[in-house]
Amino acid sequence: MIKRFSFLILALAIACNPKTTEVQSNTDNSKVITAGGTITEIVDALGMGDLIIATDITSTFPASMQELPSIGYRNQIKAEGILALGPDLILMEEGYLSEDVVNQLRTAQIEIHSFAKPNTVSGTISLIEELGELLDQKAEAESLKAQLNQDLEDLNTYLKTITSKPKAAFIMARGPQTVFLAGEDTFAQEIFQMANLEFPATGFKDFVPITPESIVKINPDYLVFFESGIQSLGGTQGLSKIQGIDQTSAFKKNQIIALDGNYLSGFGPRVGKAALELAKAARGE
Repeated sequence: MIKRFSFLILALAIACNPKTTEVQSNTDNSKVITAGGTITEIVDALGMGDLIIATDITSTFPASMQELPSIGYRNQIKAEGILALGPDLILMEEGYLSEDVVNQLRTAQIEIHSFAKPNTVSGTISLIEELGELLDQKAEAESLKAQLNQDLEDLNTYLKTITSKPKAAFIMARGPQTVFLAGEDTFAQEIFQMANLEFPATGFKDFVPITPESIVKINPDYLVFFESGIQSLGGTQGLSKIQGIDQTSAFKKNQIIALDGNYLSGFGPRVGKAALELAKAARGE
């Protein structure tokens, strides 16, 4: 539990160290803002969702979070908007808020904690533990980890029953003119490996603009998108707007998979379920 300092002690601490950046708060009744969908999901799963008064636009799960005020997205977020909401505590992904915004919030004596965004299961477990410790929800954190481990066992049990290893590619689309192919060191490579899918987009890192040559060369059996990406193309019928896709086996066989973005890429507590759903979808189930 984060302990509340008395006003006198706090005043002395600030006087002695004007660079103090955190004010201790009592999370039992704190007003919390989360920035980052994975953090929001875990805080809610730990039973602390009622404390959240606002989130960013990536915080789409649970659906109730979308009913809260939104602080916006990354570099669009201004300190004034956050301060107007009167939070006691901000929990954010590392680098989510600009340095200037963070400095303004800390000057206003708002407590801020930042966490690395997980891109592996071990990172997910670490984040659950860190938030459980900070919010004094250790028992709930252990329960959440146990559920995650059960999901991973279910995934492994399924994978033992199949022998196929389809070739898949992840495409990030934000309209027909903004389309990227996921390469190495991306969430896609990690979760495809979890789902025992062949990942042919190698030889480059991160996301690169897709070209007709690149997608034809790897010729995936399945194309994986965020649901929002498919929508930005005008639905599956809009895939033909991406040059070269119509020449792939995935397009010809209509083997297109679309999943919620945060569910697939967030590496939150549902990551085992997401990997299992992806694994089954890539086997036609």
